[in-house]
Amino acid sequence: MRDPNAAARTLLESVYLEAIEAVRGERLVEALGRPDGDCWRIRHHGAVVDWPLPVGGRIVVVGAGKAVGSLAKGLEALLGDRITDGCIIVKHGHHEPLTRIRQLEAGHPIPDAQGVEATWEMLRTVEGLTDRDNVIVLLTGGASALMVAPVDGVTLEEKAAVTDVLLRSGASIEEINSVRKRLSRVKGGRLLERIGPASVLTLMISDIPSGDIGMIGSGPTIAAGEGQVDAMAILARYGLDGQVPPSISCALAGKQDCARPARGRSEALLLADSGTLVAAVHGIAARQGLAVRDVDTAMAGNTHDAAATMADALLAVPQQERPVLLVAAGETTLRVKGDGLGGRNQEYALVAAMALAGSRGVALLSAGTDGTDGPTDAAGAFADCALIQRALAAGIDPTDSLKRNDSHGLLEATGDLFHTGPTGTNVMDLVLGIAF
Repeated sequence: MRDPNAAARTLLESVYLEAIEAVRGERLVEALGRPDGDCWRIRHHGAVVDWPLPVGGRIVVVGAGKAVGSLAKGLEALLGDRITDGCIIVKHGHHEPLTRIRQLEAGHPIPDAQGVEATWEMLRTVEGLTDRDNVIVLLTGGASALMVAPVDGVTLEEKAAVTDVLLRSGASIEEINSVRKRLSRVKGGRLLERIGPASVLTLMISDIPSGDIGMIGSGPTIAAGEGQVDAMAILARYGLDGQVPPSISCALAGKQDCARPARGRSEALLLADSGTLVAAVHGIAARQGLAVRDVDTAMAGNTHDAAATMADALLAVPQQERPVLLVAAGETTLRVKGDGLGGRNQEYALVAAMALAGSRGVALLSAGTDGTDGPTDAAGAFADCALIQRALAAGIDPTDSLKRNDSHGLLEATGDLFHTGPTGTNVMDLVLGIAF
C-alpha cells in the first residue's frame, strides 16, 4: 500500500511547481503582447497601455533581482534585435540563457563588491540617452541587495553590516527597504535621475506583502514622496540604533531631497504578486477536482504565529470534508537569535510539525517562490505528523533546534528539505497544506 504521507508530499510538490510556472518571468512578459512597428500595445490586467518605440530610438534593458533573468529572457523573445543594449544584475547562480542582455552576478542577501561593480556597469549602460530612447527596467525581489551604490560617507562594509543586523532583527521587508533607500545612490527614484530624458517602463514582480511598488527593489524608478519614513526610528524600534557605525546614523538622520522626476515618460507595471500565485493554485486545484481554502493570502508577521495558524487550520478540517488543500501566501518575519542555519520557511515547517505531531492525515509544504530560503540551498521544507518522530530517532532535539534557529540541520537529517533551484520568479512564500 502506498504511503499516504508520501502521496501527500507528491501532490504538494506538483501544485507548487505548476503554480510557479504560471508566474515565471517569461510567461508574464509574453502575456503583455507583441510590439507592432513603433508601438507596443501592452495588455495588462484588463487595461491597455500604448508604449511608443520610436524608429531610430534605442531600447536599453537594465534591472536587478533574483528572478530578473527570466523577465529579460521574455523580453529578448519579444523584442529580439530591437534591444540595443542591456545589463541586469542577478544573484549568483540565478542566470538565464540570454544573447543580447548582459548578466552580472552579485551577492545576496548581503551586498558585496561584485554588486557595486555591477551597479556602476548598469549605470554606464544608461548614459547618454535621448528623448527618443526607451529604458525598460526589470525589478524583482532581491534587487535591493544586488543593486549597490552607497551614498557618500558610507562604505560597502558598513552597508553590508547594517543589512545583516536588519535581516536578523525581525524587521519587515518594507522597514528594511526604507533604510536601504536612504543609504543608496540609485534607490528611492534615484535611478530615474541617471536615465534623464529617455522614457522608462518598469516591469516588476513583487515580493512586498503590502503591495507597495515603491518598495520593490527599494523603488529605484519610483520617486520618493515628501512623507518619507524615519529610518532612524526603524533602527531604534529593533534596538539597532546603537549597533550601527556613526556614518550610517549620520546618513539616515540627515535630510534627503526627494528624487527629481525624470523628464521622459515613466510608467510602472506590476506583472505578478502573491495574489497572482494564489489564483494559479486555485486554478490547479479546480482542474484536479480538489477543494481549496485560503488560510492567509496576505501572510505577514511572526513566522511561528503563522505556522501555528496553518497547523490549527489543518487539524480543524472535519474528516468528511477531506481531502482539501489549504493555502497561505506572503512573507513572515523571523528574528534570528541563534547560531544555526535555516530560513523562515524551514523554521515555519518545523514549528508546524511540532503542532501536528501525533495527528494523522495532514501535511504541508512551506517554500520561497524564488527557490531559496535564507542562506541555504533549499527552497523550504515539508512537514507532517511524523517529522518530529523522525528527528528524535535521528538523535536531534527539535526544541533545541528552534532555540538555535537550526531548522536546516534537523530537516536535512530527516529528509524533509525541499530543493528546486532558481525558479525564475519571486512572489514571496507559498504554503500549501493538505488534510486527507
